[in-house]
Amino acid sequence: MMSRHGFAVALGILGLSLVSQSWADTPTNASQISLSVLSSAPDQISGSDVLLGLEGDPELLQRALGNLEFRVNQHPVQPLRLTQRDGRLEVLIDGLNIGRNQLELHHQRLGQLHELTLTSYPLSGPIFSGPQQFPFVCTVTSELERQPLVDSDQPPGFPVHDDTGALVGYSNDCMIEAYVDWLYRTTEGRYQPLPEDGSYPEDVATTVLTDGREVDFIVRREIGTINRFIYSFATLAHFEDAPSGLSTDLWNGRLLFHFEGGVGVGHSQGRVTRRSLEPEALGLGYAVIYSSGTRTSTHYNLQLGGETALMTKEHFIKRFGVPDYTVAIGGSGGGIQQYIYAQNHPGLIDAGVPQYAYPDMVTQMIHGLDCELLEHFMDVTDKNNRRWRTTTNRSLLVGLNAVAHFLDPFALGKLLLGYSSAPGMSECVPGWRGLTPLVLNPHYGRARNQELMQPEKLMSTVRWTHYQDLRNIYGVDEQGEPRTLYDNVGVQYGLRALTDGKITPEEFLRLNALVGGWKRPADMVQEGYPFIGSLPHVLASPSRRFDAWSRRNMTLSPDHITPAPRTVGDPEAIRAAYRSGLVFEGQLDIPLIDWRHYLEDVLDMHNSHQSFSARQRIINRMGHADHQLIWFTDTRPTDISNPLRPRANKEANHTWLALEVLHEWLMNIRANPHLSIAENRPANALDSCFDADGALIAAGDDVWAGKLDDQPPGACSQIFPTYTTSRMVAGGPIEGGIFKCALKSVDTALNDGTYGHWRPDAYQAARLKEIFPDGVCDYTQPDQGRPHD
Repeated sequence: MMSRHGFAVALGILGLSLVSQSWADTPTNASQISLSVLSSAPDQISGSDVLLGLEGDPELLQRALGNLEFRVNQHPVQPLRLTQRDGRLEVLIDGLNIGRNQLELHHQRLGQLHELTLTSYPLSGPIFSGPQQFPFVCTVTSELERQPLVDSDQPPGFPVHDDTGALVGYSNDCMIEAYVDWLYRTTEGRYQPLPEDGSYPEDVATTVLTDGREVDFIVRREIGTINRFIYSFATLAHFEDAPSGLSTDLWNGRLLFHFEGGVGVGHSQGRVTRRSLEPEALGLGYAVIYSSGTRTSTHYNLQLGGETALMTKEHFIKRFGVPDYTVAIGGSGGGIQQYIYAQNHPGLIDAGVPQYAYPDMVTQMIHGLDCELLEHFMDVTDKNNRRWRTTTNRSLLVGLNAVAHFLDPFALGKLLLGYSSAPGMSECVPGWRGLTPLVLNPHYGRARNQELMQPEKLMSTVRWTHYQDLRNIYGVDEQGEPRTLYDNVGVQYGLRALTDGKITPEEFLRLNALVGGWKRPADMVQEGYPFIGSLPHVLASPSRRFDAWSRRNMTLSPDHITPAPRTVGDPEAIRAAYRSGLVFEGQLDIPLIDWRHYLEDVLDMHNSHQSFSARQRIINRMGHADHQLIWFTDTRPTDISNPLRPRANKEANHTWLALEVLHEWLMNIRANPHLSIAENRPANALDSCFDADGALIAAGDDVWAGKLDDQPPGACSQIFPTYTTSRMVAGGPIEGGIFKCALKSVDTALNDGTYGHWRPDAYQAARLKEIFPDGVCDYTQPDQGRPHD
């Protein structure tokens, strides 16, 4: 704890000399000194410390500082750290209790000048994400080779052992004491620990900072746990700073938050990957922060993820000070988080580069869960229709790209079992297969290290679904089951293919009568091969074991005539998804460069229309998309007829160029706060596309013309075709995001041009009404689950 004498000495070191003139001699009042919370919102503090800002007239501050005193809950406290940054004094204060705290700023003679009410929460969380998930499996043992802290002396929980291997207790929060390790980057491009004997490594690389200095590539990394997840703070440091220094001399003031992707269902502390030590950013002098709780393969609860991101940044600020700005990068789910957190948590990030992103994931489940229904229809239900044996015809229903040069690994097996197959695949197969078991099936899933939990049967109680993972958000129904989002009532699959004359009316009617839906998670059974089991099991009982479509969990027609039941989404769950911010609705108040490597020809699930889906949502919400740029880089195989050949220059990555553009953009915003974000755009901040060698093909406001309008295709649009989704084929908009469509009667659809030139006869009209007794989707209306408030 810093004494009053220490406080004065620290002020002197900061250059804030104390003068003898008294406060009373100053022609001002206390309101000219402001006190603010810099590390978080005042009501969202985690832990016992907080970083405060003291701002005011410099001369006034000089005169007052020697007489200032901080009190927490009426007890005087001395600052732990004082830092002068950007004309503001940053003051780190400790001593907060969990719950409400009263912070007071006092003057020795004038009394109380300012007060703040602060609310603090445990470092283990939560703050606003609701009851924490249990059971929760610790991974610090496997990831960091450290035992978690004991928080219970009895099971259930994760067993904790001492150095001898003896059991000393259990952990449910998986917390550890933070520690620092020191690394260096070798001349061969690898990270290695600094030698423990203090010797200087001969193979240390050097790097050039943004200010032009060339320095040794030595990294100080702090690792710990926040909100039960593992975090990492990495900065460049001097060799002589080791082992315990907190040098900021090599930090350029820029903070990079690296998010990561995947889709998980929780119950795990997750993993820390090499991206927590992003060398391209660290080498320039950025600080890089990371949390396993902002990796969507750990969980897909972006309310919890946003809370974890806020807490992680909070503690970085308390360690290092307020950054000049925070920029984010991250692919797939890491890109989604940037869109969602920019919308939900203004100020968390100031700019971002979402890489091969989606607007969000919950709306991707809408067409993602259609995939296996449609593939099953083509392979099994309509197996005698030769149309589906031509690979590209599968796009007529799924919308996504389909190519013959990527062979379906199960094509021969399906044919041997009496099903149908195309030689190639749609994106549904390599891209989206497995989403249904992951999202819907409570029997399919596990967590790393779960076999260590005590009691042994504890993990058998877990229901492994996305909905269970987010039960705090979606709520539960009368049976105590989590409410679900997916809905395909009224969806007219293949409608565009019908109106374009690509499928017949008979095929359209058969498809929609028999495509079916998904069972409730509570009614599902365990998956078959290839999700579980092995090839020998399949060979022993092929028809029972093989199930590449999860058909055992579908609602299908009992006689191939009676229309198969569709799945009804819960309106309360849908409303909760909107209200909790899981859906990106288009509010974007920061600059983003949506960059993706073009992957359509390799059937990667990160399909390219998603950039334009996000843009359309932004336009719908804001009336413009001036804050979002779209960049594509060509990474198609050099020989499309030989998919085994490597992609052309697969390392081409324009993320780092995007960071340069964003830096200039943010500096313009800082220099011209009176101008809008769009007015501060630098000249080179343009929609763009690049070739396989990284060279610019075209840039400008019209390069993506034709994607969202009826203009002739722009220079980039011509080179990079995009595809659709099953719901777009069914008549839905490019922005997606309609969980539960409004319905119109079949009679209305027959008279308003829904079916183009097709004029159903009496039998066909009657069959439509039998298939769609409640009506068909009216995509001119908003999502029926969207809240009205």
